Amino acid sequence: MTMQGKVCLIKGATNGIGKSTAHELARMGATVVIVGRDAQKTSQVVEEIRAASGNDTVDSLLADLSSQQDVRRLANEFESKYSHLHVLLNNAGAVFMRRQLSVDGIEMTFALNLLAPFLLTNVLLDKIQASAPARIINVSSGAHTSGKIEFANLQGERGYSHRAYGNSKLATLLFTMELAHRLDGTGVTANALHPGLVSTGFGKNNPGFLMKTIRAVVPLIARSPEKGADTSIYLASSPGVQSVTGKYFVGRKVTQPAPQATDSAVARKLWDVSAEMVHLADGLPAEA
Repeated sequence: MTMQGKVCLIKGATNGIGKSTAHELARMGATVVIVGRDAQKTSQVVEEIRAASGNDTVDSLLADLSSQQDVRRLANEFESKYSHLHVLLNNAGAVFMRRQLSVDGIEMTFALNLLAPFLLTNVLLDKIQASAPARIINVSSGAHTSGKIEFANLQGERGYSHRAYGNSKLATLLFTMELAHRLDGTGVTANALHPGLVSTGFGKNNPGFLMKTIRAVVPLIARSPEKGADTSIYLASSPGVQSVTGKYFVGRKVTQPAPQATDSAVARKLWDVSAEMVHLADGLPAEA
């Protein structure tokens, strides 16, 4: 397979499966733009991918994805440099064991795992649709099965727990399904995936004995980042899924998600609530 002529924007690509995905797509010949938060680390990863892939068309942009202002700036910078966007991979995410608020006053798990990809995707939609056929890929998790969308408690105001992560990954799936519905007939697909348990630096932002123990055990039982990136790479590059949309993939295979991830009424309401929270005045209409 070749990705020559394709432009890919990958969030969370300075480590783990995002980095492995960026490397492989660059090896296939794509123009790859990675998003990172730390300038020095992001620059270093760009050089690593260029050297390992033999592809000089690897670039980077910086953003704090928990900040809506930064997400909008990221989109503007990308649009000023690139005329097309064929693959948007929303890979970045985080887990927070204690409730924290973003600079916008939004609970961090919800801000990073749902609102950041929701906002970035919507702001870049005109360019993505103009680049069709194009693909939007959202990294969810098997943890969505424990999730529940409670509109009166979306940000854990009435009791916060580690389940916020599962809730956010359920929200990611609902966002993906509603996005696919709204993009029907545009030539742009939207799919979600579960990468499996992967050994990365995920969760290192959380102090405490429990997370330290989990981080020590995970490398013993988890997949490598290279294997964890396989489905992301497949969805970004395979001709076999060019017209597949609104699906949840595990191990390259379409998989039925938990029942709560298929509730179209909840998906639509979550879209409207998310649009209000990110002050999206002219998002994609309900009927594309």
